[in-house]
Amino acid sequence: MVEMDRRVGGEVTMLVDITRIPGLDTIGIEGGRVHVGPLATHNQCATSELMRTHGLALAQASLEVGSPALRNRATVAGNVVTASPANDTISALRALEADVTMTSLNGSRTVALADFHTGVRGTVLAPDELVTDISFPVRSGDSRSVFVKLGLRKAQAISVVHLAIRCDLDQRGVVTGAAVALGSVAPTIVRAPAAESALIGSVLDAETIAVAAARAADAVSPIDDLRAPAEYRHDLIPVMMTRALDALAAGRHGETHPDAAPTLGGPNIAADAVSLDVASQGAIVTQLNGSTISAPWTPTSLLDWIRDQAQLPGTKEGCAEGECGACTVHLDGVATLSCLVPAGRAHGAELTTIEGLAPAGSLHRVQDAFITAAAVQCGYCIPGFLMAGAALQAECPEPSREQLQLGLSGNLCRCTGYYNIEAAFAETEAASVGEVDQ
Repeated sequence: MVEMDRRVGGEVTMLVDITRIPGLDTIGIEGGRVHVGPLATHNQCATSELMRTHGLALAQASLEVGSPALRNRATVAGNVVTASPANDTISALRALEADVTMTSLNGSRTVALADFHTGVRGTVLAPDELVTDISFPVRSGDSRSVFVKLGLRKAQAISVVHLAIRCDLDQRGVVTGAAVALGSVAPTIVRAPAAESALIGSVLDAETIAVAAARAADAVSPIDDLRAPAEYRHDLIPVMMTRALDALAAGRHGETHPDAAPTLGGPNIAADAVSLDVASQGAIVTQLNGSTISAPWTPTSLLDWIRDQAQLPGTKEGCAEGECGACTVHLDGVATLSCLVPAGRAHGAELTTIEGLAPAGSLHRVQDAFITAAAVQCGYCIPGFLMAGAALQAECPEPSREQLQLGLSGNLCRCTGYYNIEAAFAETEAASVGEVDQ
Protein backbone atom coordinates (compact mmCIF):
# COMPACT_ATOMS: atom_id res chain seq x y z
CA MET A 1 0.00 0.00 0.00
CA VAL A 2 2.81 2.41 0.84
CA GLU A 3 4.66 1.64 -2.39
CA MET A 4 1.49 1.99 -4.45
CA ASP A 5 0.78 5.36 -2.88
CA ARG A 6 4.31 6.52 -3.65
CA ARG A 7 4.22 5.04 -7.17
CA VAL A 8 7.22 2.82 -6.49
CA GLY A 9 7.59 0.58 -9.54
CA GLY A 10 5.01 2.49 -11.59
CA GLU A 11 1.23 2.54 -11.64
CA VAL A 12 -0.81 -0.43 -10.44
CA THR A 13 -3.62 -1.17 -12.89
CA MET A 14 -5.34 -3.92 -10.91
CA LEU A 15 -5.31 -4.89 -7.24
CA VAL A 16 -6.74 -8.23 -6.09
CA ASP A 17 -7.47 -8.50 -2.37
CA ILE A 18 -7.34 -12.15 -1.24
CA THR A 19 -7.53 -11.47 2.50
CA ARG A 20 -11.10 -12.75 2.90
CA ILE A 21 -10.59 -16.14 1.26
CA PRO A 22 -11.17 -18.62 4.11
CA GLY A 23 -8.80 -21.48 4.86
CA LEU A 24 -5.56 -19.76 3.86
CA ASP A 25 -4.63 -18.55 7.34
CA THR A 26 -4.06 -21.93 8.97
CA ILE A 27 -1.05 -23.03 11.02
CA GLY A 28 -0.79 -26.79 11.45
CA ILE A 29 1.28 -29.95 11.23
CA GLU A 30 1.07 -32.36 8.32
CA GLY A 31 3.56 -34.87 6.99
CA GLY A 32 6.07 -34.17 9.73
CA ARG A 33 6.24 -30.46 8.91
CA VAL A 34 4.80 -27.28 10.37
CA HIS A 35 2.80 -25.50 7.67
CA VAL A 36 2.10 -21.76 7.67
CA GLY A 37 -0.66 -20.67 5.31
CA PRO A 38 -0.18 -17.67 3.00
CA LEU A 39 -2.65 -15.54 4.98
CA ALA A 40 -1.36 -16.52 8.43
CA THR A 41 -0.64 -13.23 10.16
CA HIS A 42 2.21 -12.31 12.42
CA ASN A 43 -0.19 -12.11 15.34
CA GLN A 44 -1.31 -15.66 14.65
CA CYS A 45 2.28 -16.91 14.62
CA ALA A 46 3.23 -14.89 17.68
CA THR A 47 0.37 -16.32 19.76
CA SER A 48 0.24 -19.87 18.35
CA GLU A 49 0.99 -22.53 20.95
CA LEU A 50 2.03 -24.87 18.15
CA MET A 51 4.55 -22.29 16.94
CA ARG A 52 5.90 -21.72 20.44
CA THR A 53 6.50 -25.46 20.70
CA HIS A 54 8.01 -26.19 17.28
CA GLY A 55 9.19 -22.81 15.96
CA LEU A 56 9.73 -20.41 18.85
CA ALA A 57 12.14 -18.28 16.82
CA LEU A 58 9.38 -17.58 14.30
CA ALA A 59 6.90 -16.71 17.05
CA GLN A 60 9.44 -14.33 18.59
CA ALA A 61 10.31 -12.76 15.23
CA SER A 62 6.62 -12.30 14.38
CA LEU A 63 6.07 -10.36 17.60
CA GLU A 64 8.85 -7.96 16.59
CA VAL A 65 7.08 -6.93 13.38
CA GLY A 66 5.43 -3.52 13.55
CA SER A 67 2.56 -3.15 16.00
CA PRO A 68 -0.47 -5.24 17.03
CA ALA A 69 -2.78 -3.51 14.54
CA LEU A 70 -0.25 -3.97 11.75
CA ARG A 71 0.36 -7.61 12.72
CA ASN A 72 -3.37 -8.22 12.33
CA ARG A 73 -3.00 -7.85 8.57
CA ALA A 74 0.71 -8.37 7.88
CA THR A 75 1.49 -11.96 6.93
CA VAL A 76 4.58 -14.12 7.21
CA ALA A 77 4.29 -14.88 3.50
CA GLY A 78 4.19 -11.17 2.76
CA ASN A 79 7.34 -10.65 4.83
CA VAL A 80 9.08 -13.43 2.89
CA VAL A 81 8.00 -12.14 -0.53
CA THR A 82 9.04 -8.54 0.25
CA ALA A 83 12.57 -9.93 0.49
CA SER A 84 14.23 -7.28 2.61
CA PRO A 85 17.29 -8.46 4.57
CA ALA A 86 15.85 -6.59 7.57
CA ASN A 87 12.62 -8.62 7.54
CA ASP A 88 12.60 -10.42 10.87
CA THR A 89 10.72 -13.61 10.07
CA ILE A 90 13.00 -14.58 7.18
CA SER A 91 15.96 -15.18 9.52
CA ALA A 92 13.80 -17.27 11.84
CA LEU A 93 12.57 -19.36 8.92
CA ARG A 94 16.13 -19.79 7.62
CA ALA A 95 17.22 -21.10 11.03
CA LEU A 96 14.24 -23.48 10.98
CA GLU A 97 15.26 -24.55 7.42
CA ALA A 98 11.97 -23.68 5.79
CA ASP A 99 10.70 -24.34 2.27
CA VAL A 100 8.40 -22.13 0.17
CA THR A 101 5.68 -23.50 -2.11
CA MET A 102 4.51 -21.40 -5.07
CA THR A 103 1.42 -22.10 -7.17
CA SER A 104 0.17 -20.98 -10.57
CA LEU A 105 -2.32 -22.31 -13.10
CA ASN A 106 0.47 -24.59 -14.31
CA GLY A 107 0.95 -26.31 -10.95
CA SER A 108 3.05 -25.95 -7.82
CA ARG A 109 6.74 -26.01 -7.04
CA THR A 110 8.65 -25.96 -3.76
CA VAL A 111 12.08 -24.47 -3.15
CA ALA A 112 14.23 -24.09 -0.07
CA LEU A 113 13.90 -20.62 1.42
CA ALA A 114 17.68 -20.30 1.01
CA ASP A 115 17.12 -20.44 -2.76
CA PHE A 116 14.00 -18.28 -2.82
CA HIS A 117 15.75 -14.93 -2.35
CA THR A 118 18.05 -13.60 -5.06
CA GLY A 119 18.97 -10.22 -3.55
CA VAL A 120 17.43 -7.13 -2.00
CA ARG A 121 13.70 -7.40 -2.85
CA GLY A 122 14.51 -10.12 -5.34
CA THR A 123 12.93 -13.60 -5.41
CA VAL A 124 12.39 -16.50 -7.79
CA LEU A 125 8.61 -15.97 -7.65
CA ALA A 126 7.24 -15.81 -11.19
CA PRO A 127 4.68 -13.13 -12.21
CA ASP A 128 1.87 -15.71 -12.38
CA GLU A 129 2.66 -17.39 -9.04
CA LEU A 130 1.41 -16.97 -5.47
CA VAL A 131 3.11 -18.28 -2.37
CA THR A 132 0.65 -20.88 -1.04
CA ASP A 133 2.62 -22.52 1.77
CA ILE A 134 5.65 -22.09 3.99
CA SER A 135 6.79 -25.13 5.96
CA PHE A 136 9.65 -26.41 8.09
CA PRO A 137 10.44 -29.79 9.69
CA VAL A 138 9.09 -30.88 13.05
CA ARG A 139 12.20 -31.91 14.93
CA SER A 140 12.06 -34.66 17.51
CA GLY A 141 13.96 -34.51 20.78
CA ASP A 142 15.39 -31.36 22.31
CA SER A 143 15.41 -28.77 19.53
CA ARG A 144 15.65 -25.16 20.68
CA SER A 145 15.41 -21.94 18.71
CA VAL A 146 15.59 -18.26 19.57
CA PHE A 147 15.34 -14.91 17.80
CA VAL A 148 17.18 -11.79 19.00
CA LYS A 149 16.80 -8.29 17.56
CA LEU A 150 18.33 -4.89 18.12
CA GLY A 151 16.41 -1.85 16.85
CA LEU A 152 16.66 1.85 17.56
CA ARG A 153 13.54 1.71 19.73
CA LYS A 154 11.52 -0.97 21.53
CA ALA A 155 8.73 -1.25 18.95
CA GLN A 156 8.00 -0.27 15.36
CA ALA A 157 11.72 -0.52 14.60
CA ILE A 158 13.55 -1.91 11.58
CA SER A 159 16.41 -4.16 12.65
CA VAL A 160 19.91 -2.80 13.06
CA VAL A 161 20.97 -6.43 13.48
CA HIS A 162 18.91 -9.51 14.17
CA LEU A 163 19.74 -13.19 14.34
CA ALA A 164 18.03 -16.53 14.75
CA ILE A 165 19.68 -19.67 16.11
CA ARG A 166 18.50 -23.27 16.20
CA CYS A 167 20.34 -25.94 18.21
CA ASP A 168 19.36 -29.61 18.32
CA LEU A 169 20.69 -31.29 21.48
CA ASP A 170 21.08 -34.95 22.39
CA GLN A 171 20.47 -36.36 25.88
CA ARG A 172 24.00 -35.37 26.97
CA GLY A 173 23.50 -31.77 25.88
CA VAL A 174 25.75 -32.14 22.84
CA VAL A 175 24.70 -30.12 19.79
CA THR A 176 23.84 -32.49 16.95
CA GLY A 177 22.51 -29.89 14.53
CA ALA A 178 22.69 -26.10 14.34
CA ALA A 179 21.67 -23.14 12.21
CA VAL A 180 22.70 -19.52 12.61
CA ALA A 181 20.98 -16.91 10.42
CA LEU A 182 21.98 -13.24 10.43
CA GLY A 183 19.76 -10.40 9.21
CA SER A 184 20.13 -6.72 8.37
CA VAL A 185 23.86 -7.16 7.79
CA ALA A 186 24.01 -8.09 4.08
CA PRO A 187 21.88 -7.84 0.89
CA THR A 188 20.10 -11.05 1.93
CA ILE A 189 19.70 -13.08 5.10
CA VAL A 190 22.91 -15.11 5.51
CA ARG A 191 23.86 -18.28 7.34
CA ALA A 192 27.07 -18.54 9.36
CA PRO A 193 28.39 -22.07 8.61
CA ALA A 194 31.65 -21.61 10.53
CA ALA A 195 29.70 -20.69 13.65
CA GLU A 196 27.41 -23.68 13.12
CA SER A 197 30.44 -25.98 12.82
CA ALA A 198 31.81 -24.65 16.11
CA LEU A 199 28.54 -25.62 17.81
CA ILE A 200 27.99 -29.08 16.33
CA GLY A 201 29.60 -31.82 18.39
CA SER A 202 30.09 -29.58 21.42
CA VAL A 203 28.14 -28.67 24.52
CA LEU A 204 26.98 -25.10 24.93
CA ASP A 205 29.64 -24.07 27.42
CA ALA A 206 31.39 -20.70 27.66
CA GLU A 207 34.28 -21.72 25.42
CA THR A 208 32.07 -23.09 22.64
CA ILE A 209 29.80 -20.06 22.77
CA ALA A 210 32.76 -17.65 22.56
CA VAL A 211 34.16 -19.42 19.50
CA ALA A 212 30.79 -19.56 17.74
CA ALA A 213 30.10 -15.90 18.49
CA ALA A 214 33.44 -14.80 17.05
CA ARG A 215 32.97 -16.91 13.94
CA ALA A 216 29.50 -15.47 13.36
CA ALA A 217 30.95 -11.96 13.38
CA ASP A 218 33.53 -13.03 10.80
CA ALA A 219 30.86 -14.56 8.53
CA VAL A 220 29.79 -11.21 7.07
CA SER A 221 31.08 -7.81 6.08
CA PRO A 222 28.17 -5.76 7.43
CA ILE A 223 26.47 -2.99 5.49
CA ASP A 224 26.60 0.74 6.27
CA ASP A 225 23.25 2.57 6.26
CA LEU A 226 21.26 5.23 8.10
CA ARG A 227 20.51 2.94 11.03
CA ALA A 228 24.10 1.99 11.90
CA PRO A 229 27.66 1.89 10.53
CA ALA A 230 29.23 -1.41 9.53
CA GLU A 231 31.68 -1.39 12.43
CA TYR A 232 28.87 -1.11 14.98
CA ARG A 233 27.01 -4.01 13.37
CA HIS A 234 30.17 -6.13 13.37
CA ASP A 235 30.69 -5.47 17.08
CA LEU A 236 27.06 -6.27 17.89
CA ILE A 237 27.00 -9.75 16.35
CA PRO A 238 29.19 -11.56 18.92
CA VAL A 239 27.38 -9.82 21.80
CA MET A 240 23.97 -10.87 20.50
CA MET A 241 25.22 -14.37 19.66
CA THR A 242 26.57 -14.82 23.18
CA ARG A 243 23.33 -13.72 24.81
CA ALA A 244 21.23 -15.94 22.53
CA LEU A 245 23.42 -19.01 23.04
CA ASP A 246 23.55 -18.44 26.79
CA ALA A 247 19.73 -18.42 26.81
CA LEU A 248 19.58 -21.60 24.73
CA ALA A 249 22.09 -23.34 26.99
CA ALA A 250 20.16 -22.43 30.13
CA GLY A 251 16.75 -23.18 28.63
CA ARG A 252 15.74 -19.52 29.03
CA HIS A 253 15.18 -18.89 25.34
CA GLY A 254 11.41 -18.56 25.73
CA GLU A 255 11.35 -16.32 28.79
CA THR A 256 11.10 -13.04 26.90
CA HIS A 257 8.10 -14.17 24.83
CA PRO A 258 4.88 -13.15 26.61
CA ASP A 259 2.30 -15.81 27.41
CA ALA A 260 -0.58 -13.58 26.31
CA ALA A 261 0.55 -10.95 23.81
CA PRO A 262 -2.46 -8.74 22.94
CA THR A 263 -3.64 -8.86 19.34
CA LEU A 264 -6.35 -6.18 19.58
CA GLY A 265 -8.92 -8.59 18.21
CA GLY A 266 -6.91 -10.28 15.48
CA PRO A 267 -6.52 -12.02 13.14
CA ASN A 268 -8.31 -9.94 10.52
CA ILE A 269 -9.89 -12.73 8.47
CA ALA A 270 -13.62 -12.61 7.72
CA ALA A 271 -15.71 -15.78 7.84
CA ASP A 272 -16.82 -15.66 4.22
CA ALA A 273 -15.17 -14.66 0.99
CA VAL A 274 -16.52 -11.62 -0.83
CA SER A 275 -16.15 -11.70 -4.59
CA LEU A 276 -16.65 -8.26 -6.05
CA ASP A 277 -15.28 -6.04 -8.78
CA VAL A 278 -15.41 -2.84 -6.75
CA ALA A 279 -14.17 -0.71 -9.62
CA SER A 280 -17.03 -1.67 -11.95
CA GLN A 281 -19.68 -1.27 -9.23
CA GLY A 282 -18.29 2.12 -8.29
CA ALA A 283 -19.51 2.10 -4.69
CA ILE A 284 -18.63 0.57 -1.36
CA VAL A 285 -21.51 -0.69 0.78
CA THR A 286 -20.55 -1.26 4.39
CA GLN A 287 -21.83 -1.28 7.96
CA LEU A 288 -20.25 1.92 9.20
CA ASN A 289 -20.70 2.71 12.89
CA GLY A 290 -23.82 0.57 13.03
CA SER A 291 -25.55 1.90 9.91
CA THR A 292 -25.46 0.65 6.33
CA ILE A 293 -24.00 3.25 3.99
CA SER A 294 -23.06 3.36 0.33
CA ALA A 295 -20.35 5.76 -0.76
CA PRO A 296 -18.37 6.09 -3.99
CA TRP A 297 -15.33 3.87 -4.41
CA THR A 298 -12.03 5.42 -5.40
CA PRO A 299 -8.68 3.62 -5.81
CA THR A 300 -7.33 4.80 -2.50
CA SER A 301 -6.73 3.72 1.07
CA LEU A 302 -9.48 3.01 3.56
CA LEU A 303 -8.25 6.03 5.54
CA ASP A 304 -8.81 8.40 2.62
CA TRP A 305 -12.18 6.80 1.85
CA ILE A 306 -13.36 7.28 5.44
CA ARG A 307 -12.36 10.94 5.43
CA ASP A 308 -13.21 11.93 1.85
CA GLN A 309 -16.17 9.74 0.89
CA ALA A 310 -17.75 8.78 4.23
CA GLN A 311 -17.10 12.34 5.46
CA LEU A 312 -15.85 11.28 8.90
CA PRO A 313 -12.85 13.43 9.94
CA GLY A 314 -12.08 11.79 13.29
CA THR A 315 -9.69 9.18 11.88
CA LYS A 316 -6.37 10.96 11.42
CA GLU A 317 -3.44 10.60 9.04
CA GLY A 318 -0.16 10.90 10.89
CA CYS A 319 2.33 9.03 8.73
CA ALA A 320 0.42 7.11 5.99
CA GLU A 321 2.82 4.20 6.36
CA GLY A 322 1.63 2.31 9.44
CA GLU A 323 4.08 3.82 11.89
CA CYS A 324 2.00 6.08 14.15
CA GLY A 325 -1.39 4.45 14.79
CA ALA A 326 -3.40 7.67 14.38
CA CYS A 327 -5.59 6.06 11.70
CA THR A 328 -6.60 2.99 13.74
CA VAL A 329 -10.15 1.74 13.12
CA HIS A 330 -11.99 -1.50 13.87
CA LEU A 331 -12.52 -3.58 10.72
CA ASP A 332 -14.72 -6.62 11.32
CA GLY A 333 -14.05 -6.12 15.02
CA VAL A 334 -10.26 -6.01 14.67
CA ALA A 335 -7.99 -3.02 15.27
CA THR A 336 -6.55 -2.15 11.87
CA LEU A 337 -4.39 0.60 10.39
CA SER A 338 -6.66 2.13 7.78
CA CYS A 339 -3.80 3.76 5.87
CA LEU A 340 -2.55 0.27 4.91
CA VAL A 341 -5.89 -1.16 3.77
CA PRO A 342 -7.37 -0.73 0.27
CA ALA A 343 -10.72 1.01 0.44
CA GLY A 344 -12.48 -1.89 -1.27
CA ARG A 345 -11.83 -4.12 1.75
CA ALA A 346 -14.62 -2.25 3.55
CA HIS A 347 -17.27 -3.57 1.13
CA GLY A 348 -19.52 -6.03 2.93
CA ALA A 349 -17.58 -5.49 6.17
CA GLU A 350 -18.30 -3.95 9.56
CA LEU A 351 -16.34 -0.77 10.12
CA THR A 352 -16.11 1.29 13.29
CA THR A 353 -14.35 4.65 13.50
CA ILE A 354 -13.85 6.94 16.49
CA GLU A 355 -17.26 8.51 15.76
CA GLY A 356 -18.95 5.16 16.42
CA LEU A 357 -16.86 3.96 19.36
CA ALA A 358 -19.62 4.75 21.88
CA PRO A 359 -23.42 4.90 21.60
CA ALA A 360 -24.91 8.32 20.98
CA GLY A 361 -25.10 10.42 24.09
CA SER A 362 -22.49 8.52 26.07
CA LEU A 363 -18.76 7.87 26.16
CA HIS A 364 -16.85 4.63 25.93
CA ARG A 365 -15.18 3.69 29.20
CA VAL A 366 -11.74 4.37 27.71
CA GLN A 367 -12.83 7.82 26.50
CA ASP A 368 -14.13 8.66 29.97
CA ALA A 369 -10.87 7.48 31.55
CA PHE A 370 -8.76 9.60 29.17
CA ILE A 371 -10.67 12.68 30.31
CA THR A 372 -10.36 11.78 34.00
CA ALA A 373 -6.62 11.09 33.74
CA ALA A 374 -5.95 14.16 31.53
CA ALA A 375 -4.45 11.83 28.92
CA VAL A 376 -5.25 14.23 26.07
CA GLN A 377 -2.98 17.04 24.92
CA CYS A 378 -3.17 18.23 21.30
CA GLY A 379 -5.63 15.42 20.58
CA TYR A 380 -4.33 14.50 17.13
CA CYS A 381 -3.19 11.01 18.05
CA ILE A 382 -5.98 10.37 20.54
CA PRO A 383 -8.57 8.81 18.17
CA GLY A 384 -6.02 6.10 17.34
CA PHE A 385 -5.16 5.57 21.01
CA LEU A 386 -8.84 5.26 21.90
CA MET A 387 -9.56 2.75 19.12
CA ALA A 388 -6.52 0.66 20.04
CA GLY A 389 -7.28 1.02 23.73
CA ALA A 390 -10.90 -0.06 23.34
CA ALA A 391 -9.79 -3.17 21.44
CA LEU A 392 -7.16 -3.88 24.09
CA GLN A 393 -9.66 -3.56 26.92
CA ALA A 394 -12.15 -5.83 25.16
CA GLU A 395 -9.39 -8.44 24.89
CA CYS A 396 -7.72 -7.80 28.26
CA PRO A 397 -10.17 -6.13 30.69
CA GLU A 398 -7.38 -5.69 33.24
CA PRO A 399 -4.17 -5.59 31.18
CA SER A 400 -0.81 -5.96 32.85
CA ARG A 401 1.70 -3.18 32.26
CA GLU A 402 3.47 -5.41 29.71
CA GLN A 403 0.20 -6.08 27.88
CA LEU A 404 -0.67 -2.38 27.96
CA GLN A 405 2.68 -1.37 26.50
CA LEU A 406 2.53 -4.10 23.86
CA GLY A 407 -1.07 -3.28 22.99
CA LEU A 408 -0.40 0.44 22.53
CA SER A 409 3.09 0.04 21.03
CA GLY A 410 1.81 1.05 17.59
CA ASN A 411 0.43 4.39 18.76
CA LEU A 412 2.79 7.34 18.99
CA CYS A 413 2.19 10.63 20.82
CA ARG A 414 4.63 13.48 20.43
CA CYS A 415 3.10 15.62 23.22
CA THR A 416 3.46 13.41 26.27
CA GLY A 417 5.54 10.79 28.03
CA TYR A 418 2.59 8.33 28.01
CA TYR A 419 2.27 8.35 31.81
CA ASN A 420 -1.23 9.82 31.78
CA ILE A 421 -2.26 7.45 29.01
CA GLU A 422 -1.17 4.50 31.13
CA ALA A 423 -2.94 6.07 34.10
CA ALA A 424 -6.17 6.18 32.07
CA PHE A 425 -6.20 2.40 31.89
CA ALA A 426 -5.82 2.22 35.65
CA GLU A 427 -8.99 4.34 35.74
CA THR A 428 -10.83 1.84 33.51
CA GLU A 429 -9.75 -1.01 35.77
CA ALA A 430 -10.98 0.86 38.84
CA ALA A 431 -14.30 1.57 37.11
CA SER A 432 -14.63 -2.10 36.20
CA VAL A 433 -14.05 -3.17 39.80
CA GLY A 434 -16.65 -0.61 40.95
CA GLU A 435 -19.23 -2.00 38.55
CA VAL A 436 -18.63 -5.50 39.85
CA ASP A 437 -19.01 -4.30 43.47
CA GLN A 438 -22.29 -2.61 42.66
